[in-house]
Amino acid sequence: MQREAELYPAVKAHLERQGLTVKAEIGAADVVAMGGPDPVIVELKLRFSLTLYHQAVARLALTPAVWLAVLHPEGRDAARALRDNAALCRRLGLGLMTVRARDGFVQVLCEPGAASPRRQPARRKRLEAEFARRRGDPNDGGATRYGLVTGYRQDALRIAAFLAEYGAASGAAAARDTGVPMATRILADNHYGWFVRVARGVYDLTPEGRRGLADWAGALPD
Repeated sequence: MQREAELYPAVKAHLERQGLTVKAEIGAADVVAMGGPDPVIVELKLRFSLTLYHQAVARLALTPAVWLAVLHPEGRDAARALRDNAALCRRLGLGLMTVRARDGFVQVLCEPGAASPRRQPARRKRLEAEFARRRGDPNDGGATRYGLVTGYRQDALRIAAFLAEYGAASGAAAARDTGVPMATRILADNHYGWFVRVARGVYDLTPEGRRGLADWAGALPD
C-alpha cells in the first residue's frame, strides 16, 4: 500500500460489519461512521507520527469514539512499535487498529477509552449535518481529481443537471424538481461560476457549469 486511501476499503468493511454506515472525507475527518451512540471518526495514516496523534486528539472534541488506523508495520521493531503506540492510544483515550497490507485484515489493538476532553457541540452538529447532506459515498478517503465532493457541491450538481435538461428556470422551480431547498441561494451565490442570471429570479447554466457536470459526473447524486 502506497497511499492512505488504500486503507479505506478495509476500514470501511470493518465498521460496516458492526452495523455502521460509513463515509469518507466528512469535514476534516478521514472517515466517519454513524449508527451507534456517538459518531465514529477514523484517521488514516500509513505509519505512526506526531501529526497523526495531533489530528486524532483534535477529533476528540467532536466524539469520544476516535480511532487511528495505520498500515500494520513489518520488521524487527514492529511488535514494540505497536505495543508502545497502543499504550499511548489508551492514555489518550483513542482506539487503534491496523490494516495488513497483503490481505486487508484489520486488527484492533485497543478501543477508545474514557478520556473526557472539552466537547464542541457546534462542530459536532456541523459534522453530522454534512454527513446527512452527503448523498452516497463519493470520496475514497483521499482527494478526487478535482477535489473533494461535499454536500454543497452535490446540491449544485443536482441544480446544474436540472438546468442542463430543462433550460433556464427560477430557483423555486429548481428547488421543487431537485429537492434542494437552498436552490435559490446556491444559484444566486454562484460559488463555482456554473450559473448566470438571465432574468429576475431566473438562471441558466454557463459553459463552466457544463464542464463541471462533465468533470464531476461520478459525483452526481442519484
